[in-house]
Amino acid sequence: MIVFDNHLHLRRDGRFIDAIKEFKKAGGTHFVLCQLPMTNLVIRDKSYESCYKETLAMADEIRSNINIGVFVTVGPYPVDYLRLLEKFDRDSAINIMKKGIDEAANLCEEKKCIGIGEIGRPHFPVDQQIIEDSNEIMLYGMEVAKDVDVPVVLHTESTTPEQCKELVEMGQKVGLPANKIVKHYAPPLVLKDENYGLMPSVLASEKNIAKAIEKSTRFMMETDYIDDPRRPGAVLGPKTVPKRTLNLLQKGNLTEKQAYEIHKINPEKTYGISLEP
Repeated sequence: MIVFDNHLHLRRDGRFIDAIKEFKKAGGTHFVLCQLPMTNLVIRDKSYESCYKETLAMADEIRSNINIGVFVTVGPYPVDYLRLLEKFDRDSAINIMKKGIDEAANLCEEKKCIGIGEIGRPHFPVDQQIIEDSNEIMLYGMEVAKDVDVPVVLHTESTTPEQCKELVEMGQKVGLPANKIVKHYAPPLVLKDENYGLMPSVLASEKNIAKAIEKSTRFMMETDYIDDPRRPGAVLGPKTVPKRTLNLLQKGNLTEKQAYEIHKINPEKTYGISLEP
């Protein structure tokens, strides 16, 4: 059976390949490697190409060592913008972020990546100007994603139905369908009147997934594992998605059909990929 973690990060100075071995041993079969922020490289190069190249190299290394499905998303991490503003003027910082979106889109066109992200807004309080600039960059990301026919993976402040509506309406402005907007680190807002049609990537805590399954299977599961040696197991450990899924199946709280929809149908529809056992 397919078990898909929609969002995790890896670091060479973290557990890296060992974390994915743990994911596979627990029953995981496929995952999305989301590019880790590498802001120092971006400041040095005024470009995201180096950190995207490193993320793709890590994915290739995993494939060489483990028989597992690895997909990659890359994009200018929203909090990078604050660091860029410390080094460059506002226009230059915005342009570096937009250039990073273009660079991500090129990799999507080359079929090396399956989405642009995570992009969006800082997840903590910032000045109104930062919010407006971040919205401009996010809207640009949506427009470019529409042009290359891939989803955006969004990082924002805590998710609410009102925010989902705002994000979907932003997508509508540039022609990006709601189902091509993946809301990373989402709570169990899985119904259409809660998320307005975007695709929630629900953090796979026991409480979140139990609530989500009670409502619908239209969501994906993620750990947002950050592979930080200083915070082992944060946000959730690499075993979480397979263990949570198998535990729910064993308890009878999840059917095989529901698991198939969550772990295979939803990722395939969202990203335009094919997941094989």
